[in-house]
Amino acid sequence: MNFKKARENMINEQIIKRGIKDERVLNAIADIPRENFVLKQNEKDAYLDCPLPIGMGQTISQPYMVALMTQCLSLGGSEYILEIGTGSGYQTAILSKLTTRVYTVERFKVLSDRAREKFNDLDLKNIETIVGDGSQGLEKYSPYDAIMVTAGAEQIPKKLIEQLKENGKIIIPVGSSYFQELLLGKKIENKLKVKNYGGCVFVPLVGRYGWVE
Repeated sequence: MNFKKARENMINEQIIKRGIKDERVLNAIADIPRENFVLKQNEKDAYLDCPLPIGMGQTISQPYMVALMTQCLSLGGSEYILEIGTGSGYQTAILSKLTTRVYTVERFKVLSDRAREKFNDLDLKNIETIVGDGSQGLEKYSPYDAIMVTAGAEQIPKKLIEQLKENGKIIIPVGSSYFQELLLGKKIENKLKVKNYGGCVFVPLVGRYGWVE
């Protein structure tokens, strides 16, 4: 299979045609081989317009959703980012191309270890992987310029808002454990100004400030 051609088609047909215009985001997606982040048996499906299972009941997000969430953060290159939900590591790798540092938290050690191997294979050196409860954020390196949550929450955890810098942004799916709205919040004077980017479906954010397992 010609993965490079499949990646080009994905960018043109699934992402650009749906309104993703940020050139830095498009270039980052072009640089990262999505086939490296799916299970071996799903390589041929890596560029389909849908999420795919990666084990432990988790998924790699639909390519368009990765692009949309990334574009929403309006990254300039100097940011320190917290990602909640490493999963396959694909979204993390995209963020690493656009920022100074990415701290990514995953509750399943097997997924975190697997993602770290992928980062090493691609020589992505500005990523730190952490195994833990992402609903609590990662206070050690806070405050962050931006936070991306790749799992659905019932509400935006206050712990994450607290760990955002002033004028920092958080992108997070909020709703039920089965269906959410994608919300972008900007922290202004310790409050969030929120914009809704429409419906989406993510696996639940499980943890102290998320859903009960």
